[in-house]
Amino acid sequence: MRKIHIIGRNTVSPSRYKRMTLKGDLFGGVTTAIISLPLALAFGVASGAGAEAGMWGAILVGLFAALFGGSTSLISEPTGPMTVIMTAVLTAMVSSYPEQGPAMAFTVVMMAGAFQVLLGTLKLGKYVTLMPYSVISGFMSGIGIILIILQLAPLLGHKAPTGGVQGTLASLPELLSNIHLSELLLGTITLFILFKFPKKYRQYVPAQLVALISVTLLSLLFFNFDDIRRIGEIPSGMPSLVVPTFEADMFTRMVIDALVLGTLGCIDTLLTAVIADSLTRTEHDSDKELRGQGIANMVAGAFGALPGAGATMGTVVNVQVGAKSPLAGIFRALILMAVVFIAGSLTEPIPMAVLAGIAVYVGINILDWSFIQRAHKLSTIQMVIMYGVMLLTVLVDLMVAVGLGVFISNIIVIEKLSRVQSEQVKAISDGDDDNVPLSKPERRLLDQANGQLLFFYLSGPMIFSVSKAISRQHRHVAKYKAMVIDLSDVPMLDVTVSLAIENAILDALDSHVDVFIYSPNRDTTMQLERFNLRDRLSPLAFCATRELALQRALEAIAKPNLGVLNT
Repeated sequence: MRKIHIIGRNTVSPSRYKRMTLKGDLFGGVTTAIISLPLALAFGVASGAGAEAGMWGAILVGLFAALFGGSTSLISEPTGPMTVIMTAVLTAMVSSYPEQGPAMAFTVVMMAGAFQVLLGTLKLGKYVTLMPYSVISGFMSGIGIILIILQLAPLLGHKAPTGGVQGTLASLPELLSNIHLSELLLGTITLFILFKFPKKYRQYVPAQLVALISVTLLSLLFFNFDDIRRIGEIPSGMPSLVVPTFEADMFTRMVIDALVLGTLGCIDTLLTAVIADSLTRTEHDSDKELRGQGIANMVAGAFGALPGAGATMGTVVNVQVGAKSPLAGIFRALILMAVVFIAGSLTEPIPMAVLAGIAVYVGINILDWSFIQRAHKLSTIQMVIMYGVMLLTVLVDLMVAVGLGVFISNIIVIEKLSRVQSEQVKAISDGDDDNVPLSKPERRLLDQANGQLLFFYLSGPMIFSVSKAISRQHRHVAKYKAMVIDLSDVPMLDVTVSLAIENAILDALDSHVDVFIYSPNRDTTMQLERFNLRDRLSPLAFCATRELALQRALEAIAKPNLGVLNT
């Protein structure tokens, strides 16, 4: 899981190419292409769409996101989370429509891209990542677990069973009883290299590439070529266009899958963009970035390639080697394209178990170990939410997990906020009470009322959860002869609180209690006026100052039959 460090930064330049350096951007493109190659192959195979889908996903998503995005240094490509969703989509579509399923799955990718473009066009980028960290952590960790589970069969030397996570878990006894030791050995060696490769060398060459090349060579030296399941040659031509395909009975499912895929891509991208901002001291354009990612995924879907998002590892390396502009992402895409056209045959001997090992390693790294280790110390409730979202993600459904997690988290936040805000709803009748900010002259006026004046004070933003506190405070308003409502420290009233204040005023009027209101905030006053309170109260009821409101209340108490209110 990503560790996000937000520090001071400057606004991004109007031209993302202003800081372009040919040497740094070229080096960034070459380095990130080397990093992307094994991951693209692994994700392509893991998704079930094939290694070529992963390669073209890395090329097309990376190229078009760089051209149309809103960040200077973001590297976009198929990622672990996006691959997990794409695997589920492809499996569901193919199981229902064996012939049209692949086209329907890539139509979902196009729809997801269109959804991202829509979010960016509506300028909703800043809201995408506004969800509790415990939900994001549980969701991403759940994605990591899914990726690991889905690679168990390839790691043990078998084709992935149907049924996704549940199918793999159900087939596990059979898989374990028929292990292909040679492929398990290759996968284990791959994982060993990935975990033990010295850190001092990782800055020069990615561990994934070392594992890919070295274990492939081992498989050629010590095992018969045909005894090991291998990728095969990647076609060297351009991929074929995919005609958008829909089926009436699957349309709703396709829309939901597109929303899930698009939303996850947005979250993944914008979290990575924040990391890039902290490294480059710039600020990305969230809405433009979403539009760029959307265009990239629409193109990828149209060519039968995997969808993608901002990739943390590639982005961080891109910045560290000196890249300053999107030119690095363009160079990277062109280099990967050259690999496909010129050296596609080199992928033929790569064992499937090696790619499974790389995918398992990615899944382990997706797990938010930092939060998992500390969650029980930070907050029991947030820990429960995190593990709940994680389990729901793995065993039930991604949308259910996120939706339920966000809902429960928001309920908890609202409950805590309501407790805090309820303390800001005060009703006093004694000037000696220090709970409200009254001046000395105002306190004297309140004392002169001899307990017959209820001073009702609210402060802070008033949201719906405070309405019960308002009802409790004005419940005994009939005991008084006048009531002053002070809204001077209320910057915002929502509809529910406005209704609660209206009820308080109506209860006072029914009890023949005179009401005076001090509301200097224009927005707050306009909200009250929408309830036609001015029509129910005399012109004297709305007062320009708090002291004037108290003075008029005293006059009403002294002359109870004055009739200042329209009862």
